[in-house]
Amino acid sequence: MTDTTSNGEQAPVAAPHPMRSTYDRELGEVKDHVLRMGSLVESQIRAAIGALVAHDVAAATAVIIDDRAINDLQRETSGLITLVIATQSPVARDLRYLLTLDHVSYELERMGDHATSVAKQARKLAPHAPLKEYVNLPKLGMLVADQVRGIVRALVDIDESQARAVAVVDDEVDDLYHAIFASVLDLMREDPANVDPGTRILFAAHYLERVGDRVTNIAEDIVFLASGQVEDLN
Repeated sequence: MTDTTSNGEQAPVAAPHPMRSTYDRELGEVKDHVLRMGSLVESQIRAAIGALVAHDVAAATAVIIDDRAINDLQRETSGLITLVIATQSPVARDLRYLLTLDHVSYELERMGDHATSVAKQARKLAPHAPLKEYVNLPKLGMLVADQVRGIVRALVDIDESQARAVAVVDDEVDDLYHAIFASVLDLMREDPANVDPGTRILFAAHYLERVGDRVTNIAEDIVFLASGQVEDLN
């Protein structure tokens, strides 16, 4: 490989180191897996809420079944990361990034589990009339789904400011969760018939709130990658 010097002569240009080229390709594959996981988790959350609002047992069941794809991707991602570390021996920032991606894949897998748990509550609520339009539960679901999308984008770019912005939204998630909790308790006190559906709404709200917490965990990882500082963003 050559380049042209100022006097018109051809000067040699160093070719990419083959080990680095392999590492970059394998890292790209790991990133792709994490992006796919994030997209699936976001879709699962939205689908679970959609099934809840539509009283659609079949749609809720599909969310539960589709969680297998997220679990499979997490295992593949972790395996790829282990292989890259073993064969490429990355150090410093590269190693930290790989370990962070491994942790993120775990957090996303757990978010997928939370989406499945919401779908299970949706399936049980389907035969019943909605309790006060599910007391803002759909709004909470869409909010945390947006958080998942935002934090995965921030991770790929190691965008500290974006990570912090997504983490700040968790305050809104917590406020909405507490408001749902208080409203449902009032409805349960007003009528014993509201106890069963109200309890299921509270369970679903708790699972969604946990998604927000896990998004914040990832945001803290991104801040550490970008700045080297360990911060509690809660």
